[in-house]
Amino acid sequence: MKQKETLWNIRPVNGLTVDEIGDEHIGTSHETPLREDAFDLDDELKIELIQKHFKEIMQILGLDLTDDSLKGTPERVAKMYVKEIFSGLNPRNKPNIKLFENKYNYKQMLVEKDITIYSNCEHHFVPIIGKVHVAYISSGKVIGLSKINRIVQYYAKRPQVQERLTVQIGNEMKSLLQTEDVAVIIDAEHLCVSSRGVEDTSSSTVTSFYSGKFEQQETKNEFLTYTYSR
Repeated sequence: MKQKETLWNIRPVNGLTVDEIGDEHIGTSHETPLREDAFDLDDELKIELIQKHFKEIMQILGLDLTDDSLKGTPERVAKMYVKEIFSGLNPRNKPNIKLFENKYNYKQMLVEKDITIYSNCEHHFVPIIGKVHVAYISSGKVIGLSKINRIVQYYAKRPQVQERLTVQIGNEMKSLLQTEDVAVIIDAEHLCVSSRGVEDTSSSTVTSFYSGKFEQQETKNEFLTYTYSR
């Protein structure tokens, strides 16, 4: 039996309507705003419902869904939303991270830089494309290098605000590695700026997260030197 489809009301944010908010880059929490029943529907039903509603959007726009090029688009978009670009919403997709003892007794910072991200702005649902740089100093545990990339991708694959994404990656690294010494920088282009609105194609947005020893200027400068050196 299929789970029951429900309708949700859209409420003003902080007492403001969508028109009043406009293009303001607001954020409400370090946590992704999810309802308590966010995972009551299984993936297949979500795909079915998104397909139905996206088909309606295309019809409202006046597109001919009998055209061979367009008729499969609602299903493709629905699968892409659930299985790919928004898969990070589902905690079942969170990467399984194993830690290892720091047997090398390596006490300096480790930097994984230029991690490519494709996220999506939660205000307009258009891409955020950029690079993430992550560093940590071990307190006794280390993590596989590819796992850092997986953590970044997990939090990027959801509707996002760049500030929140930066904090989520930083906090996850701190929690996993049981260390306060973590740094994150994201340098990204927002297509809600470059492809619509002001249509500025030359700007990018930089956000940072510094914790523990990385709050000390000397350590921070070392991280920045590694990050931006070529």
